[in-house]
Amino acid sequence: MMATPKRRRFTAKYKLSILNETDRVAVTGGVSAILRREGLYSSALTDWRRQRSAGTLGALQPRQRGPEKAPVNPLQAELAKANREVSALRRRLDQAEAIIVIQKKVADLLDEMEQTPDRGGKS
Repeated sequence: MMATPKRRRFTAKYKLSILNETDRVAVTGGVSAILRREGLYSSALTDWRRQRSAGTLGALQPRQRGPEKAPVNPLQAELAKANREVSALRRRLDQAEAIIVIQKKVADLLDEMEQTPDRGGKS
């Protein structure tokens, strides 16, 4: 079974150290030796130089692959809490309405019993 290769990730500190080292030896022509030693391509060095000159240290940080995550909405927690409260109150309302329906039926039955003459044996 062959192991799948892992994508290399470089820290900003590493990138800056390689850039500084290659800048020091650029006059003597030792850049290719550094690239071979580190196992880097010249295109990576070019990208890192461009990012450094643009002043984007954040761009020197390795980026997470895949789609960007949506920013967290600060009101999301409050909305979730309010939704939980609403559903709890709806359950209580449903229970109260069921109790009211039963009470009305009991009241109707009691009224009906009072209005019907007693058939129990009094003549």
